[in-house]
Order: sequence, then C-alpha cells, then structure tokens
Amino acid sequence: MKSDNVKSGMQQAPHRSLFNALGFTEEEMKKPMVGIVSSYNEIVPGHMNLDKIVNAVKLGVAEAGGVPVVFPAIAVCDGIAMGHIGMKYSLVTRDLIADSTECMALAHQFDALVMVPNCDKNVPGLLMAAARINVPTVFVSGGPMLAGHVHGKKRSLSSMFEAVGSYAAGTMTEEEVKEYEEKVCPTCGSCSGMYTANSMNCLTEALGMGLGGNGTIPAVYSERIKLAKHAGMAVMDMYNKNIRPRDIMTKEAILNALTVDMALGCSTNSMLHLPAIAHEVGFDFDISFANPISEKTPNLCHLAPAGPTYMEDLNEAGGVYAVMKELADIGLINTDCMTVTGKTVGENIKNAVNKNPEVIRPVDNPYSKTGGLAVLKGNLAPDGGVVKRSAVVDEMMVHEGPARVFDCEEDAIAAIKGGKIVAGDVVVIRYEGPKGGPGMREMYKAMKYLYGRGLALSTALITDGRFSGTNNGCFVGHISPEASEGGPIALVRDGDRIVINVEQRSLNVLVSDEELAARKTAWKAPEPKFTRGWLGLYCKLAGSGAEGAVLDMKKLKEL
Repeated sequence: MKSDNVKSGMQQAPHRSLFNALGFTEEEMKKPMVGIVSSYNEIVPGHMNLDKIVNAVKLGVAEAGGVPVVFPAIAVCDGIAMGHIGMKYSLVTRDLIADSTECMALAHQFDALVMVPNCDKNVPGLLMAAARINVPTVFVSGGPMLAGHVHGKKRSLSSMFEAVGSYAAGTMTEEEVKEYEEKVCPTCGSCSGMYTANSMNCLTEALGMGLGGNGTIPAVYSERIKLAKHAGMAVMDMYNKNIRPRDIMTKEAILNALTVDMALGCSTNSMLHLPAIAHEVGFDFDISFANPISEKTPNLCHLAPAGPTYMEDLNEAGGVYAVMKELADIGLINTDCMTVTGKTVGENIKNAVNKNPEVIRPVDNPYSKTGGLAVLKGNLAPDGGVVKRSAVVDEMMVHEGPARVFDCEEDAIAAIKGGKIVAGDVVVIRYEGPKGGPGMREMYKAMKYLYGRGLALSTALITDGRFSGTNNGCFVGHISPEASEGGPIALVRDGDRIVINVEQRSLNVLVSDEELAARKTAWKAPEPKFTRGWLGLYCKLAGSGAEGAVLDMKKLKEL
C-alpha cells in the first residue's frame, strides 16, 4: 500500500503515534487509506448538500474494506462572484484546487481518492489533481438543482439576470423581479441548466471518471446518496484492480468528452477545462480540435438556456449514457476506453435507452447536424475564439457591425443599461483575459443585460474574457491572444467593422494588415492590475485562453 510509507515499519512509529491521535485502530492501519476530497461549504448552493454525499461515500468505502479520511477543497459560487472583483477569483481557483489537493494527497500518501465536487472550477480542478496524483480515483458530484417555476414555466438562474435586464429596460416591475428572485433557484445543487458546473459533471461520465448518472441525478434525489455509496465501493474495486486516472483519461477519452460536449451543447468553459485536463495527462490539446469533431457530431440536446429543457429532464430521458449510446451507434464514440466501473465505455452504455426523443434527439433527427461549440479564427483571433454555436439563432450566424469598444465589463454594462448599444453593434470587451483581467472573468451580466433589453438577437459580443454556460446569443469568448499580450483585440477602435461568421468559423476586423501593424507599433502593454497575492502571481504566470489558461511555468524564467 502507498500508505505504508506513513504507517509501516519502525521508522514510521512517530507517524503511527499521530494516527493514534486521530483515533485510528490497529485494524484500520492495515487497510487502504482513501482520501475523500470534500468540497462542502455554506456559501455555494451546489455544495451545501455535499456533507451528505461525503457521509454516503464514507459508508461505501468502509463497506468495501477501505478507511475513509476526509479533507477539504475550496469552491467559488460563480453566480455570487459575478459582476464584481470576485469573478477575478473564479477561474484562478481551479489551479489552487488542483495544487492544494495534490499537496494533501501526496503529503499523506493516500492509497485512493474519491473527489466530491459540484460547481464550475471545482470539477476541472479536481480532475487535474486526479491526473497528477494518479491513484485510483472516482468522482461523485453534488448533483444539479431542480428547475424553478414562474408563471407555470420552468426557470433557472439565467432567467434571473434576464429579469434584471428587463427591469432596466422598463418591461418588468420590481414586484415581478422579486417573484423571479424567490422562485428560480428552489433547491440545493448546481444551477439547473447546462451551465458550466453541469457541463463538467456530465463530462466526468464521458471521460469515464464518474459513475452513470453523476452528471444528471438531481441533488435532492435519494438516488444521489445511493450513487455516492456506490462511488465509495467503486474506488475500492479500482484499488484492487489498480485502475488509475491516467488509464482512464487518455487522449481517446478526452476526445470522447469533446464529442459528448458537442452533442449536449455544453458550456463554452469546457474549452478551457478540457485543454487543462489534457495538459495534466500530457496530451497537447488544441481547441481547433473542436471544429472537425463538431462537423461530424449532431447536437442532440437543447438544455436551458439554449432550450426549454433542464437537467432533471435529461436525467429522466436516460442521462449522459443515453446520449453516448446515440453517438456510439454511429461510430462517434471510442467504446474501448476504460472507466471507473472497471468496464469499458461500450460495456457501460450497452443497455442505455433514450426515453424521451424530444429531450435527447435521435441522431437522425438532431437539433442541428453539427455540434454545440465552434472555434473561430481570423485576424481578430489568430489563436481562436469560442462560441456556443447551438445558442446562436440562424439570423446571427453571420453578423457584421460596428465595434463598440470597452476596456472592462463594467463600462460595457453601463453603456448597455444606458441605452447606448443599438441593434447591429458588436460589443467588444477586452483586457479581461487570463492575464489582463486577471482571471478571465465571465461577461455574464453584459450578456444578460443585452438579452433583457431585447438586443441579444441583434447584437454580438466578443471578448478575451469568457462566458458561462448561460450563453445564449452571438457571443464569442476566449479570444486569443488576449489584449494584455498585444493580441489584435487590443487594436480595435470604435466604429471598426467586425465580421463574425459562425458557419465559416471566422472572426475578422475589416482593417488592413498595414493599419493593424501601425496600431500595434503604437500600442503599449498596460501595467498589471495586481502585483500582490494570488492574483498578482496569476497575472505573471497565466497562460493563453486557447491553451486552457493553465499556469505557464515557462514564464517563471521571466520573473
């Protein structure tokens, strides 16, 4: 056992005295020690139930012959962090989560791990850690929130921000906004649409790192407790069979996940997190992989905010396995990949059934013949920008309009709320990238205020920042190189004509190469916004959004 390094032999007698202080029995000292990484806290709605999940995991581990030991991981609620300095801290926690979990797991020599995440950066951070540590590991998340109901229709958090935009536009009263406020988020769990948290939890199944149902079983269902117990049992089976994360998260598994991503219509944030996970397993993931996979992968789901269905509906329809079965039947899934069940993908999904062809469209009747995401390139985004294609209406697949340029989200929001943005405009929000933000904030409020003012179907928004899974318009994020690195987005001026062509995967500003070169010569790099603390360090080490915004250790040489 790996844990023998801290438990066995005379040299470890001092270590055993400390285990004695923890209440370990002699019998427990002879068993595998399983770390349970608990992301429980009382500030994230998706994490407030994780104490129950953790307790269930502990029972499963103990039942299967292991000794469960809990230690924590942090998590940020992106909704609460939205629209202020807090959002600068969201993405950067992913690396902190990975680093701190690596430290805890290796310092204490755990034999196996069960990761208990739920929201946004917590899931990819722990997937990155799992790849680094490479001991048998299973993921069991907290589960999605049930949809709220307002005026007889299902609603979610994105409805809330749209309501605020409608209020600003004078089309909704304060009392009506209050009703939304009280009803759109009715339970614990990750927000109820196909936002980032639910996207990544679904992709744990596609990667093979979570049991079936991990991405979709609602947080408040007892089935989620049973799943957690089975996760504890599964990790002990993995331990006995020596199945490790790098046996599972292979290149083929990551491409499986990208394929499922396209079919589900996942958050654009997955195009940050899949490259980051790939980086940890030594796979050089290029976001341009998205386009050829998108071209052959039908979009089978239109979950909120792209459509009227929610995670609970996907769960009842058969969940992620049913989606994977549809894709496997036309040869788009590598069914030989190993999973945490000890079985292959093919064995796991063999008996999956699509129980609702409106929630999960059959492959011969998709919402669209191509996938949910696309990567755009051109003179405005040489290294790429990401758009949630499945959320772009047909009329906006090709859009040309004048640039309205802002150097931060707050200025853009003020212009939108002040009625200074009109139909046809292309809102440009820059200096919000990984380095420039720092932290690559979500342009969530700007996006939703456009929607609330009735402009989401007639304007576009481009940024070196990012969007959440609530993206439901012609909004292009992750533009790389970012403005702070001197990328072309830094050179755009008010009134420049910008052309977005989602169908042709292009993003260009109609300015000559000579003029852009002259502007680049005159451009000066801005001073870092932070010089101290974690954000100060992140400013210096943040990598490109096109490469997952992972910390670029090569930049240490420049310090």
